[in-house]
Amino acid sequence: MYSSNLTGFILAMVSSAFIGSSFIIKKKGLRRASANGPRASVGGYGYLLEPLWWVGMITMIVGEIANFVAYIYAPAVLVTPLGALSIIVSAVLAHFLLKEKLQKMGILGCLLCIVGSTVIVLHAPEEQSLTSVEEIWELATQPAFLLYTASAVAVALVLILYFSPRYGQTNIMVYIGICSIIGSLTVMSVKAIGIAIKLTLEGTNQLKYLQTWIFGTVAITCIITQLNYLNMALDTFNTTVVSPIYYAMFTSFTILASAIMFKDYSGQSVSSIASELCGFITVLSGTAVLHSTREPDPPTASDLYAPISPKVSWFIQGNGELWKQKEEDGSPPSFITILQPDYFK
Repeated sequence: MYSSNLTGFILAMVSSAFIGSSFIIKKKGLRRASANGPRASVGGYGYLLEPLWWVGMITMIVGEIANFVAYIYAPAVLVTPLGALSIIVSAVLAHFLLKEKLQKMGILGCLLCIVGSTVIVLHAPEEQSLTSVEEIWELATQPAFLLYTASAVAVALVLILYFSPRYGQTNIMVYIGICSIIGSLTVMSVKAIGIAIKLTLEGTNQLKYLQTWIFGTVAITCIITQLNYLNMALDTFNTTVVSPIYYAMFTSFTILASAIMFKDYSGQSVSSIASELCGFITVLSGTAVLHSTREPDPPTASDLYAPISPKVSWFIQGNGELWKQKEEDGSPPSFITILQPDYFK
């Protein structure tokens, strides 16, 4: 393994531990906040006043900083798949802290993630040597990557503007799809910023280039969007489901974006590429196993009292005939007695 890849590997491991823990801490904070106001999934922002949520946010920031530095030293096709370790951390912690039981098959899923990640690490390509942010800009403005960027933004806008208001509360793929697609653009811009900072610290100032600030603006915009919809996903669905699906989609889109922009697989042998793909499929299989062992989220307090169907009342009219009224009907006619359905059993 190359020394730069080793550094990236260690940082990615640290990042996964912090990010996996942050999922659990933030979810506990979201639960506390939802007890005192609207949930994040319906547009509530009470979690911003919850200290525990901020602890989770700080933990995630530390993990993202480690992840940020990892992208400087290693290619995205190595760093991103190692995020599977965060799934293991979050699944184990959810079992003990959130009482979201981890089944035996879930443990098997964790092992598959570890095996797949190991295979990816052993066959990862070497990081390219880039000497200026202008070189990165040339890669980002290739026709192929511009087409990917335009497609990603278009799909994300459709999910945000059309599908999110209608299906976000019932279909987990909506919120996570937004996070994953936007996340692939975040990684590309963050990697560019990281390389620019590294070169600047080495004595070659990259802050004088407009491209550096463009990458920074893109990264901030994408990160804010990701956090918003990730909060919605965590507040709406089970953590043991959100984590693996988010990982699978985010990693897939990031590897695709990195392969297009940085040409990570250029110069690699067919066997190495095949080994990486097998490792990635193994990791995806592990996340699928974890997903299959999920337990349904318990209903909220409002769900426990929500009517399953419209209420029906029976009335005895003055002529002795029965008249049935549904809840959505207008005012009942004059009556003598209201009888519940159990009366006729």
